[in-house]
Amino acid sequence: MKLFNLFLTKRLYFHNLKNMPLSNHVICWYEQNKRDLPWRKTKDPYKIWLSEIILQQTRVVQGLPYYERFIRDFPTVDALASAEQEKVLKLWQGLGYYSRARNLHHAAKQIVKDFGSNFPNKYEDILSLKGIGEYTAAAISSFAFNLPHAVVDGNVFRLLARYFGIDTAINSTAGKKLFFELANEILDKNRPGDYNQAIMEFGSQKCKPSNPECESCPLQENCVASQQNRVHRLPVKLKKTKTKKLFFNYLYIHFKDSTFVRKRTEKGIWQNLYDFPLIEEDKMSSEKKILKKIRGLLNVDIETFSTTKEYKHILSHRIIYVRFWKIKVIEEPTFKNAKKIKINRLEMYPVSRLIESFLHNERLTNSL
Repeated sequence: MKLFNLFLTKRLYFHNLKNMPLSNHVICWYEQNKRDLPWRKTKDPYKIWLSEIILQQTRVVQGLPYYERFIRDFPTVDALASAEQEKVLKLWQGLGYYSRARNLHHAAKQIVKDFGSNFPNKYEDILSLKGIGEYTAAAISSFAFNLPHAVVDGNVFRLLARYFGIDTAINSTAGKKLFFELANEILDKNRPGDYNQAIMEFGSQKCKPSNPECESCPLQENCVASQQNRVHRLPVKLKKTKTKKLFFNYLYIHFKDSTFVRKRTEKGIWQNLYDFPLIEEDKMSSEKKILKKIRGLLNVDIETFSTTKEYKHILSHRIIYVRFWKIKVIEEPTFKNAKKIKINRLEMYPVSRLIESFLHNERLTNSL
């Protein structure tokens, strides 16, 4: 019965689409209000792809400098493909979600190998690239090649849910299918690139998650959520999975003018980034207990030590509580999975935003 009702609901949406001038209003608004962004001034699929990957999980104001640096250092697919991954990760440092950078580098190599360094111009081929899903493939194919594939990102989900009054959860299987079909049904087939840019911009700047500008919205007259006073209840999302808590104790060791770092080669968060030797726990232990573990790990005398404040680092499904232990030793400790480097060369290594924040605070402290 539920699926049958969903089918009838979809038929009702699609039946009434011609009487709802969504695309015309959105494109008209976009042409008058769009932000001046560099990737909107090009049809180069490489640059468009780069911007789309950077802007996943990242605000435009934060992503723009990274886009400009990537274009400067890697102006072509070949330049990106031939770069060392550490250089790519270092340039990405601070953006988080580092799998995006690893996938970007991998996909560049795919383009060189499988497409002769020419960015593919078919939706299916673009979709085959590492790290590219349906949304990104639709964005690139419509922006660069004007192919009729609708983008469905968070902004589009929100706008469509409100405009059509859809209370099916956007992160459910049924919801994703419904919104994908709806988005492609109302896509302006003559101007898919402009329309996709427009509806995302409209959702981002006008139909915002909180404090949407309904009073001046050109869609208000036909917006179901506005008419039914349900704007702040849509879109509907299923509850997220339970967040896991992790407790890290990082050892920032000073031996003469050197310290020790390790490369995280295991799959998971911060893969192929560098950090310090680590003691990980199920809960945050007392200073005395951790110090005992540190002495056992180093197996050398500790001259001095101090701990930092507790850092709290929030990821999508994890919250990491971190203490950094600044330890000075006279003898050199030995580690199986860490290497000694000069402290003044730390900035040459790609590290997580968490490590970067700690090192930044260290530099500020030492400069006082």
